[in-house]
Parts: sequence; structure tokens; C-alpha cells
Amino acid sequence: MSVAGIVALAVLAVCAIYFIMVYNNLVMVKHNVSKAWANIDVLLKQRHDELPKLVETCKQYMKFEQETLEKVMQARTQVSQAREQRDMGALGAAEGSLRMGIDKLFAVAEAYPDLKTNETFLHLQGRISGLENAIADRREFYNESVNVNNVRIEQFPDLMVARMLNFGPFELLEFSASETGDVSVKQLFS
Repeated sequence: MSVAGIVALAVLAVCAIYFIMVYNNLVMVKHNVSKAWANIDVLLKQRHDELPKLVETCKQYMKFEQETLEKVMQARTQVSQAREQRDMGALGAAEGSLRMGIDKLFAVAEAYPDLKTNETFLHLQGRISGLENAIADRREFYNESVNVNNVRIEQFPDLMVARMLNFGPFELLEFSASETGDVSVKQLFS
């Protein structure tokens, strides 16, 4: 074999090794996004299961607040549907509605002293608040994973491998402006 043949083989070997390394890194980044979504999904399911218990507990005390309870349950359904479809845009909007409903529910509960001291209510309120915090943390991790993936598949030379093997972008999980803005206490009680 000639020197030119050996050099050509060496170049092909280096290219093949580089291709494999890029592919493996893209696979890892893609699976990190899936893992981050799975973490959010678990928390959304847990909250989905806890909300009917909270609403049922509140119903016993809040006879005149049916509208608030119904809004929470409607938003819960919207979150569930968006989660099942993995529609990040719809999920973000539904999350905003649900969180506003939960905030209003907790604010209205302040007017019911018996409810505020009910052990089941306090446990569920603490559990749901903890889940909300965990969802916020996991959302940050998910969005970071999505960002890493989306940047990687757009950077040269990784984009050539990504396009060749159909690695695509993921959508960030963003909440509505009302979700990230200041809370209006007056609005909660109107």
C-alpha cells in the first residue's frame, strides 16, 4: 500500500471516529431532553392526582366558591391534555391558568377558618406547593436540556450529522406573561 493510500485510510478513520463521536453526543443530548421531560411529567401526574383531593376537601367548606373550584378542575384537564400531547405551548398556557386558579383557591381559603385548620387541607396545600416548586425546578432543567440540544444541532459541524440523521429541535416549556408577572391580590378576590 502506498503512502497516499495509508494517508487516505487514516483520514477516513479519523472522519469515521469523529462522526461516531458527534452522533453519540447528539444521542446523549436528545435523551437528556427526554429524561428532563419525564421528570416534569411525573410531577405533573402527581399534582394531577392531588388536585381532586384538595378540591373535594375545599368543597366541604366552600359552598359559595364553586366557580373557583370549577376553574381549577378545568385548568387541570387542560394541563393533562397538553401533557399527554407533549404540546409545550398549550402546556405553558394551561399551567398559567392552573397556577392562577390554585393561587385564588388558596387565597379564598383564607376566608374559611375551619378549612385553614383542617389537617387534610393543610397537608394537600403543602403537598401541592411542594410539587409546584419541584415543577419549576424541573422546568428549568428541561429548558436547559432543550437549549443544549437546539444549540448543538445548529452548530457546525454537528449540524451536518444532525441533519443527515434527522435530529430535530425541541420546544421550550414557557409560561404565559401572567404566570411570570406580579400577582394582583385584588384580582385574586374579584
